Amino acid sequence: MSQTVEKAQLRKQLLDQRDGTSLDFINISSGKIRENLRKIEYYRNAASIGVYYSIGSEVRTQDIMQEILNAGKGLSLPRVEKNDLVFRKISSFSDLEMGNFSVMEPKDRCEVVKKLDVILVPAIALTGDGYRLGYGFGYYDRYLSGKRSKKVALSYSKQIVKAMPHDGHDIKMDCIVTEERIIYPQ
Repeated sequence: MSQTVEKAQLRKQLLDQRDGTSLDFINISSGKIRENLRKIEYYRNAASIGVYYSIGSEVRTQDIMQEILNAGKGLSLPRVEKNDLVFRKISSFSDLEMGNFSVMEPKDRCEVVKKLDVILVPAIALTGDGYRLGYGFGYYDRYLSGKRSKKVALSYSKQIVKAMPHDGHDIKMDCIVTEERIIYPQ
């Protein structure tokens, strides 16, 4: 079986499992993940942070974004432009509009940000050694390639798997934050 097929099957299985998660679990776990995220020194010290706008059963990021704005730090969100991600800075939630894949994105008038200290990355699954299974479009892997930003995946503990196929273009995470622990892959 090819890696692409294996990844697609794993993606569907784990996404179906995550989508079956109760709203209470999502909200409680997202709060614990936010608390654990605050324990990471380079996150606390970051001046500019990229964050995805959560949808569906993903770890909730709206409270994280509000904390970043309240702290006066630079907050940027991804926007799909052509076939790539571009991070644009927002100063409030009113700078967002519905974009591709029914995800809230920064409006076109928002300033493009080239350098981010930390980027919070969505994931369907992760391995303890930092490999991530995303939605299969490759946007984050292409964007993160060659970037010096600290890459932090937010995930529920049940999304951590022992192993999964990965390719040379798959970007490893610097840190994985779950409701139970913080993992620093080697």
